[in-house]
This record gives sequence, structure tokens and C-alpha cells, in this order.
Amino acid sequence: MSDKKRVAVLISGRGSNMSALIEAARASDYPAEIVGVIANKPGAEGLVTAGHNNIPTAVFSLKNYADKAATDAAIDGQLQAWNVDIVCLAGFMRLLSAEFCAKWEGKAINIHPSLLPAFKGLDTHARALDEDVSEHGCTVHFVTADMDDGPIIGQVAVPVEFGDTPGILAERVLKAEHKLYPWALAQVASGAITFEDLKD
Repeated sequence: MSDKKRVAVLISGRGSNMSALIEAARASDYPAEIVGVIANKPGAEGLVTAGHNNIPTAVFSLKNYADKAATDAAIDGQLQAWNVDIVCLAGFMRLLSAEFCAKWEGKAINIHPSLLPAFKGLDTHARALDEDVSEHGCTVHFVTADMDDGPIIGQVAVPVEFGDTPGILAERVLKAEHKLYPWALAQVASGAITFEDLKD
């Protein structure tokens, strides 16, 4: 029986970070395996990618449930059915309920395209350029009920270069994300970094 941690990835779009995690998990010595992918949009491109990799998928859209709490309860039910140990948010463009965050505290992580605590929320690359910062980057952190606010697992800084547009900067940051997220998941899955270690 495998001692690898069972991981589900939550997505809303193409899931490029999900793909990076799937690729990393192919290694025999990687401490986690991707056992399911959940989207909140039925047309999410990443669902196709997951299917091509023979990974089970499910869709839970807010419009099909009474409210966010009911949707998240359904997501939790699917995670339980898959015997998931760790949840990875990879471009999941919806805030999760406080109840869900509390239940999965220390077992859910997210990647965000900025050097938190700078530029929480959306449009991070445009905001970084507007503020004329010299470096930008990405962060993996534990998920809490407060948006983009959980204990930080790891960060990678990316230089902001002359002539950058939000799109160009986003591409540079995304390359860093694809390296950082597999590393961060490995740290959590192996127990090298824990929520208890990092929280105040």
C-alpha cells in the first residue's frame, strides 16, 4: 500500500499549476499522488487534462446548490470519498466557506501570484506594475478563512523588467509557480513543513 499523501486539486480554468503537480507526482520518490480534480466550472479546461491523465474529476458549481456552504459541503463529501489527505487550490477562483477552511485547516494549500502579503486578491500583475515595484513573484500558503492570508510555505521572487506588461510579467511569474508549487506540496506531504510550525 502506498504511503504517499492523497491529493485533490481544485481548479477553475486551464489548471496549469495542476499540470505541474501531476507531472511532479509521476516521480517514484515524490511524497504525494493526485487522486482527483474538482472544478467549479463545467467547462474548465483542466478537467480535460485530468481526464487525459486518468485522474477522476468532479464539478461543483454554486448555481446547483442553495449557497456556498452547501456547495462546499458537497466538495467535502467528494474529498472524503476519494480519501483525500491534502487539498491544493490551483487557480480556484472562489473563496471557500469558513466551515470548509476550518475543517481542512493545515491540509489545504493555495498558490497566489504575488509575494504575499503584497497584492492579495485579483489583478496582481497589473497592480505590481502600477506600484512600480522592482520584484514580484508567487507564494504558496496554507488556506484559512481570510483571503490570501494563511501561513506562508514558500515564495519565489521574480524581477520586474523594463517594458513589462501584465501579460509578460504573468508569464514569468507562472514559470516560477510551476516550480514552487510542486516543491511546496512535497514539503507539506512529507511533513517537513506543517501548519503548526508556521502559525503565530
